[in-house]
Amino acid sequence: MGNLLVVGSMAFDTVRTPFGEANDVLGGSATYFSTSASFFTDVDLIAVVGEDFPEEHLTFLRERGINLAGLERRDGKTFRWKGEYTYQLNEAQTLETHLNVLETFRPKIPEAYCDPNMLFLGNIDPDLQMDVLNKVTRPSIVACDTMNFWIDGKRDALWKVLEKIDILIINDGEARALGEDPNLVQVAKQILSKGPKHLIIKRGEYGVLMFTGKQVFGAPAFPLEQVKDPTGAGDTFAGGFMGYLASTGDLTDEGLRRAIIYGSVMASFNVEAFSLDRLRHLDRKEIDDRFREFKRLTHFDDLS
Repeated sequence: MGNLLVVGSMAFDTVRTPFGEANDVLGGSATYFSTSASFFTDVDLIAVVGEDFPEEHLTFLRERGINLAGLERRDGKTFRWKGEYTYQLNEAQTLETHLNVLETFRPKIPEAYCDPNMLFLGNIDPDLQMDVLNKVTRPSIVACDTMNFWIDGKRDALWKVLEKIDILIINDGEARALGEDPNLVQVAKQILSKGPKHLIIKRGEYGVLMFTGKQVFGAPAFPLEQVKDPTGAGDTFAGGFMGYLASTGDLTDEGLRRAIIYGSVMASFNVEAFSLDRLRHLDRKEIDDRFREFKRLTHFDDLS
């Protein structure tokens, strides 16, 4: 089992969906990612919170075995996001964003974090992502996430980061914006030509696509009877994907495909409740059982 370092955000979310709402609940890219990954491997976390961040949330993360030595608590308020979903659950409408202490966040790398086996650069300023890359020993795998805000506002800095990573994990809208093309196959060719060896495109209820230089792998989303809140599903997917890779060290095509399914499994649990409530009551047996269900769902015999 290898240690996995994540740099990202921790937040309070206020979310409304057709199935309910939740106010000032635990959120943030690093929170979802690290919680998901902790079911598979050891996780070191770097993030910032304000003086208003309750100890009970930190206790939850520590109980998941997540190392919080890189968590900085600063004067001021924690990052807050407010959003709303319609029945089209693939995309949230952002109603409010308050960066608060995240606005001036500059990741500090504890000495014990400087030699990770794998690194995930969450959705933060590309200049900060590059700064982290320059401060750690090059891991065996570096994966990265981003969003339209950085694609539109810091495209050149983002491309420089992408030249140095192995895996880019983004959603389909972000992929089209980055590649400036509506066709995901053409987008994948362009992005992979700039540096990443793998491009993983999250498509919400339509599943996920993984592009490499030679092949494409696709998996559906797991069919669910109940979906309450898709917030954090992409980060939960990334956590399951990277956590599984860190636990096995298997970077073959087959290993990456299994990691895709484990990531999809974790995301499918996450959307069943608001915030991280479903992950709080999840165990490894449920994860492995759903992985096997996923395998049965997608299996067929080749009769050619």
